[in-house]
Amino acid sequence: MVEEGQRKGEPLKTKDWKRLMEDLEVSRSAFYFMRNKLLGAGLIAVRSGEYRLSGMFSRDLADMSRWWWTAVMGNDPEAL
Repeated sequence: MVEEGQRKGEPLKTKDWKRLMEDLEVSRSAFYFMRNKLLGAGLIAVRSGEYRLSGMFSRDLADMSRWWWTAVMGNDPEAL
């Protein structure tokens, strides 16, 4: 939903949370649980009252892969 809205140039507004809950057919607690998990994981972000896709998750994965490659595997970071 977030990706589709962003692609169309019509990002989901945070004020539309009631409509989102109805569309997803979930309770308020389930909606906020899911929303907070996505925010915490860095998959979405809230900017100017809109839900947007976030690159934080991708950056965290890249950082983790560099750490794994060097600290755990003992490889040269330049060889990654």
